[in-house]
This record gives sequence, C-alpha cells and structure tokens, in this order.
Amino acid sequence: MSDKDLRFNSKTIHGGQSPDKAYGAVMPPIYQTSTYAQDTPGGHQGFEYSRSGNPTRAALEASLASIENGNYGLAFGSGLAAIDALMKLMKPGDEIVSTNDLYGGSYRLFKKIFEDFGLKFHFVGMQDIAAVEECINKNTRLLWVETPTNPMMNVIDIEAMAALAKRHDLLLAVDNTFATPYLQQPLDLGADIVMHSATKYLGGHSDVVVGALVVKDKELADKLYFIQNASGAVCGPMDSFLTLRGIKTLHVRMQRHCENGRIVAEYLKAHPAIEKVYWPGFEDHPNHDVAARQMKDFGGMVSFVPKGSSYDAAIAIVEKLKVFTLAESLGGVESLAGHPASMTHASIPKEEREKSGVVDSLIRLSVGIEDAADLIADLEQAIV
Repeated sequence: MSDKDLRFNSKTIHGGQSPDKAYGAVMPPIYQTSTYAQDTPGGHQGFEYSRSGNPTRAALEASLASIENGNYGLAFGSGLAAIDALMKLMKPGDEIVSTNDLYGGSYRLFKKIFEDFGLKFHFVGMQDIAAVEECINKNTRLLWVETPTNPMMNVIDIEAMAALAKRHDLLLAVDNTFATPYLQQPLDLGADIVMHSATKYLGGHSDVVVGALVVKDKELADKLYFIQNASGAVCGPMDSFLTLRGIKTLHVRMQRHCENGRIVAEYLKAHPAIEKVYWPGFEDHPNHDVAARQMKDFGGMVSFVPKGSSYDAAIAIVEKLKVFTLAESLGGVESLAGHPASMTHASIPKEEREKSGVVDSLIRLSVGIEDAADLIADLEQAIV
C-alpha cells in the first residue's frame, strides 16, 4: 500500500517512512554526522554534507510531505527560518498581503528585516476577501495566511483565498501551525505552500525548535531547496528525530487537545468574570461556518479577556495559574498560558496590536492533554 492510500492516522506513523537500510531499525537512526565518505569526487551514497542533506532530516521531510498531502517537505532550524526561506522567493519591489492578526515574530521578520530589503507588506483582516483584493496590485506576489490566527482565533477561508490567488497569479502560503494537518490540509484546499512551526504541535513535547515547508509543485520545491541549502538554516539530526517521533502521536494528541479545548472554552464562556472568549468552535464565532467546513475539529487554542479589561487583571490571572505554565510557545502536551501583549506579540506596536484585538488584557491558552477537571480547577482558583 502506498502512502497516498493511507489514512491520516496511519500516515503520521508510516508516511514516507521505511526501516533503516543498514540494520532494519524501525525508527530512523540519528545520523550525528557533518559529512559522508565518497569513493570518488561526487561518488557518494545520496548524502555529501549535512547542511545539504542528512538521512534523519530526510526522514522527517518525507513525513512532513506525507501528512500534509504534499510531494516535497523541507525542515528548518525554526518556524521563522522556514518563513525566512519562503520570503527569499521574493525580490525587491514585490508586495505581500498578510493576515493582520498574526504571530508577532512573523510581523517582526516582515517589518524589521524584509522591508529593509525592498519588500512591502499590507496587513488586512483576511476574513474579508474584498478587503484583501483591494490590496492587490501589479507588484503583489504572495498572500500570507495564518488560520486560525494567533492569538485572536480568526478563521480564514483557504479555498476562497486560493481562488483569489489563482485569479491574480499569486502564490498562496498558509501557516498551519495552530490547526496542524490533523485538522486542516491547506494544499488540498488550493494553497501552494504550507508552513509550520514544528516546535509546536508537530513536535508536541516542548523539547525541540524546528520549522517546516511543504509544497506539491516540483519547480517551487527546487527553488526552496536551493534557498535552504544556500542559506543553511537547517535543523540538526537530533531535532529531526525528536520532531519525527512527535509526529507519530500527533493524531492521538490532537484528539485530546480538541476535547480539552472545548471544555476549557465552554467553561470560560460561562464564567461571570470573563468578558470575551475567542474559540472557533462556538456557533456565534464570526468564522464558525468556515471553520466547520475546512477543519476537522476546532483545536486546543483559546484566548480570552477578563472583565474590566485591564493589564493588571490579566497579569494577576496568569501569575496564579499552577497547572497551566506561564511560558512562551504552544502545542505541547502540557497546558501553557501566555500574555500576548508582553510576550509573543510584544514586537508589534501597541496601536497595531489593538487594531486586531490584541489588547493588554488578552490571555492566550494552549490547552494541553492533562485531565480536563484539573485544568478547570486551576482556572477556577486563578480567576476571581
């Protein structure tokens, strides 16, 4: 049976994988080497230098391609390194239309690095297709979509964005970090490139920093492979091994993340001290219909604002949490709480943050796979 015939839960374990040729190891060995012996110049066994390729990284890249229904996967030293490589497809004068509510690190990379190299970025609420199209001009080359968005949990219609990109001959890239391929597969919905901070749900255990790109088109893949090798921001064999191991349990972890996410979101929505809860599983969520159509479930990311909407109220809550850990990142087996305004999105100017709803009182939760009753008890003691 080929990879294409496998269902998703089987792909996470077997997709792109085969026993190691040397000794039949079921898990790909950690090839902790920088270089490879050659019989004659260029006469190697598929690998010559580990920046260009490493067997452990190759196994991860094959897995990434399989679970996203792509043909080519590329692994990088971080999610931002993956975005950096993608942006190097652009040339000075090119313009990019981006989600306005996006990860602060992506915004910082766009504004503080690539604008200095002559790229221009437009940030817009991509739930409004007409507003996106208004930003497109003869210099536009790329639509950058993050869905669900970080941290406001807006959901963007990937199929509609793909139709728009095709109409204007643009590339469409989708940051699939929050949803993972367990919940949505952007390439099947018309995207050209999928990006992951594999540090998060794909790795799943808060013990690795890795990024990924997946594509279907060979010409596009070849351009990205050239950039990956020439720029060198690759992940090492140990990080590749850990991420591949994490992917093998992605499907069972995501089931529990979704179950616990629903319980936490519903608890917060009913709490008298909470003003707003952002989670796409609610029927009154403005993009719920899109989420229900393009996602298998609604994920384990939940954001909320306590009543009073003050910075101090939010800080008081996150400092009291005990089962939820106050920390950067998301998507690990443990539950994490973050304060976007001072942590993940601090690099975005306050006036820009607040335009998209990232106010000083917003709290973002990455709901883990602990017993849901313990998570609720922890929130109960922290929210007064």
